Amino acid sequence: MAYPVKNISISIDKSADKVYQFASSPENFPLWVEFIKSMTKETENLWLAETDLGNIKIQFVPKNEFGIIDHLVILPDTSTVNNSMRVIDNGTGSELVFTLFWMPNRTEEEFNQDAKLVEKDLTKIKTILETK
Repeated sequence: MAYPVKNISISIDKSADKVYQFASSPENFPLWVEFIKSMTKETENLWLAETDLGNIKIQFVPKNEFGIIDHLVILPDTSTVNNSMRVIDNGTGSELVFTLFWMPNRTEEEFNQDAKLVEKDLTKIKTILETK
């Protein structure tokens, strides 16, 4: 069964390269992902995050030239959420796109709340990058 998805994007008035460099650096996540308090590197692509949900692990795809920032989030109960993110050229700026999956056992209200949280995080990264 395919899950319903919502692609959430924001235009950022910075080059895709600059957005990718900032957004793909796990140590920057606490600056723009609201529920993450701190990040500690465990291995090259695996990080431990202190969050409002407890400690979680986040496994990132290796740095790449395609703007891909996909990452697996391993929750305290060991369930895993696949988060797909991309940075795409858009003229002299870029688009940061997050694909939110409606996961099993989530209500429509919870899915919509998750979407609002993602929108808030993307707005925060836009503000950070455009004021640098």
